[in-house]
Amino acid sequence: MDNSILSDVSLAIRHYGMIEPGDKVLAAVSGGKDSLTMLNLLNTLSHKKASRFELVAAHIRTDFHCSSCTHREVLTEIFAGMGITCFFREIKVLDNQRQTNCFWCSWNRRKALFTLAGQLGINKIAFGHHKDDIIETSLLNLFFQGEISAMRPRQELFGGKIVIIRPLCFVEEDRIRLFAQEHNFPSKLCRCPFGAVSKRRLIKGLINDLAISPSGCQVRDNLFKSFCRINAEANLKQDLKEQAGICI
Repeated sequence: MDNSILSDVSLAIRHYGMIEPGDKVLAAVSGGKDSLTMLNLLNTLSHKKASRFELVAAHIRTDFHCSSCTHREVLTEIFAGMGITCFFREIKVLDNQRQTNCFWCSWNRRKALFTLAGQLGINKIAFGHHKDDIIETSLLNLFFQGEISAMRPRQELFGGKIVIIRPLCFVEEDRIRLFAQEHNFPSKLCRCPFGAVSKRRLIKGLINDLAISPSGCQVRDNLFKSFCRINAEANLKQDLKEQAGICI
């Protein structure tokens, strides 16, 4: 096991107060390298005496997927090998009255996860978003939504009834890719039909081009630190607003 990845995940959990001993955490597992890496690492940490917590997994499958989607059979075997209880749910996102897009699909997946967590009495949901995801999403919001906002490593929703955590927030995608290869995670599973033409793919290419330039060695770190500062300022404003009872 890449102990540096495990150390970074442990650091993120401590730094942001993501998981407390005795917690029950629902891991959202798509079946890709990111979510399986997160599940593997959280499973390891869940058995450590100092931070013992309960871990279950959930896989949400929609009716919008590629023809090679065989997640259930493959994932059932993986979960059994890790000794993790998993819940499978199937939802519909295709609608003749609505054009399916990334937002609509993601919104319905997340709604299904929130519903399942409520049924299980769980308030913490772990997503496999890594450092590059956070950077790319922040730039997508800036370029295409006209707003400066970023994914938060730990985010409370509905007054704290649901807490989203992102334990891979300090880990780069290249390290996850290597980890997945070393652990023989499946590489030919369902891929998003929008993946080849998405705006995210465009942003990823832009960051890669900047990173390989002579002065680009710190591009990812600088972007990540900048967006973390934005998050911190946003959180402070939200705290002040709640204390004062006024809009800021």
